[in-house]
Amino acid sequence: MALSTSSAITLNINGEKHTLPVDHRTTLLDALRERLDLTGTKKGCDQGQCGACTVLIDGRRAVSCLQLAVAAEEREITTIEGVADGERLHPVQQAFLDLDGYQCGYCTPGQICSALAVIEEHAAGWPSAVTEDIRPEAGAPPLTADEIRERMSGNLCRCGAYVSIVQAVARAAEADVRVDTEAGA
Repeated sequence: MALSTSSAITLNINGEKHTLPVDHRTTLLDALRERLDLTGTKKGCDQGQCGACTVLIDGRRAVSCLQLAVAAEEREITTIEGVADGERLHPVQQAFLDLDGYQCGYCTPGQICSALAVIEEHAAGWPSAVTEDIRPEAGAPPLTADEIRERMSGNLCRCGAYVSIVQAVARAAEADVRVDTEAGA
C-alpha cells in the first residue's frame, strides 16, 4: 500500500485561513509565494542562512524556507503583508522607512519580521549572546546597538544598510541607541 505524499492543509496567515492541497515536502515559503501569491516574503538563499524569508509563526521568528508547510498547519503565521494595520504602517515599518533601513529592499520584509520578534524578545527579558547579565532577576538588558546587531544577525543585507537597520529597530523599540559606525554597525 503506497502512502500519500500530499494532503490538504489549513494555514492561518495574517488572520485568514487558507486551505490548500500541498505535497508534504513543500516549504512554507513556497506555499506562501507560489500557492497563495504572498510574494512579500522573499526567497534568498533557500538554505536558512540569509533571513530574507523570515516570517512569524506564533509570534516567533522562523525562516520559512526551512519550515515545511504541513508543520505550520493551524499555527498563527504573520508575513510582511500582515504587519501593517490597513494603510497605517506598523511602527517598525515606519522606522525602516524614516531611517532608510533598506536600500534595494529585497531583505526588508524579513528584516522587519525579525525586528518585530527582536523587540518582543527583548521586552520579555530574553538574553542574547552579548547580554552581560543573564540572571533572571537582572531583567531585560539595555537595548544597545550591540544587542540589536546580535539579535538581528540572522538577517543579511547585501546592500549593507546595517547602520540604518539598527537605528530603525532602536527607534521602533523606543530605545535611545547611539550607533557606532566604526564598529561595523
